[in-house]
Amino acid sequence: MRAVVVEEFGVAPEVREVPDPAPTPDGVVVRVGATGLCRSDWHSWQGHDPDIRLPHVPGHEFAGVVVAVGTEVRGWRPGDRVTAPFVCACGRCPSCLAGDQQVCERQTQPGFTGWGSFAEHVAVRDADVNLVRLPDDLDDLTAAALGCRFATAFRAVVGQGRVAAGEWVAVHGCGGVGLSAVMIAAASGARVVAVDVTPAALELARRCGAAVCLDGGALGGPGEVAAAVREATGGGAHLSLDALGSHATCVASVESLRRRGRHVQVGLLPAAQGRPALPMDLVIAYELELRGSHGMPAHAYPEMLRLVTAGVLRPGELVTRTIDLAAAPQALATMDRPTVAGMCLIRP
Repeated sequence: MRAVVVEEFGVAPEVREVPDPAPTPDGVVVRVGATGLCRSDWHSWQGHDPDIRLPHVPGHEFAGVVVAVGTEVRGWRPGDRVTAPFVCACGRCPSCLAGDQQVCERQTQPGFTGWGSFAEHVAVRDADVNLVRLPDDLDDLTAAALGCRFATAFRAVVGQGRVAAGEWVAVHGCGGVGLSAVMIAAASGARVVAVDVTPAALELARRCGAAVCLDGGALGGPGEVAAAVREATGGGAHLSLDALGSHATCVASVESLRRRGRHVQVGLLPAAQGRPALPMDLVIAYELELRGSHGMPAHAYPEMLRLVTAGVLRPGELVTRTIDLAAAPQALATMDRPTVAGMCLIRP
């Protein structure tokens, strides 16, 4: 099969022929119909993830068709159209048994712990726990757009953030996750303040339902951004998300909150880049709540899919670029740039 292969961190990968994967006894192989290009793929290419061993094939948000099934798999067969969370859970550890597969203690992650979906085929472990059946009327591009970013945003806003109609929600960073969060929060009846540094991202946020759009680059540092959010919301956001993952956006998100507000960290903050100095004085004085959000388990997908098929949520509108596999290496190299807005999807 053809795949994007990283031979050295930070050096442009190549598209070349590699052996087809084989299913584990508990797993399947999926023929990739479309896959997303995510900023965490850029982190993996840069060597920020200690689990990655070279050579490596990135990619973790995909949709496609099952083509091979392991001997222990019971619920799936060749021809089934599927997607999967980027966290593939074991289904047996205490976290999984509690329903928290997104923090599985023995998780695997295509594109991180193993080869991923920047390829014509991808292997998925523990298929009976992790595969999600796709509705017939949901095309591969839209299904892949759900991937890590939309599903992660859905759980961050609805599950971890506990959004309520009429609340103010601030979204810091309007890439794929951030724009998804804007759309989901607005569809939930919240009023959304979108913060980014590029006009293209803010225009997309406006189309996704943001009531207020703030140019973070023009405002300066985190303190000015937070002050602008507090002014726009009449005292601060009830819920604020760092959807990018930087020291500046994390601090601005926390400082954007009103008393007893809720911060959800969605964007990655790799330890290799240092740890942000958070305003813990405000956390104590305002009784703020700080939560992380790490994807969404397969069993939670049906509610999101119901809203997508009903047209309440429209992840396909966030896709701004579709490329073929040959263009993926060049696109990967741009994922850290602030000009990137929306989602880029790859067709093998």
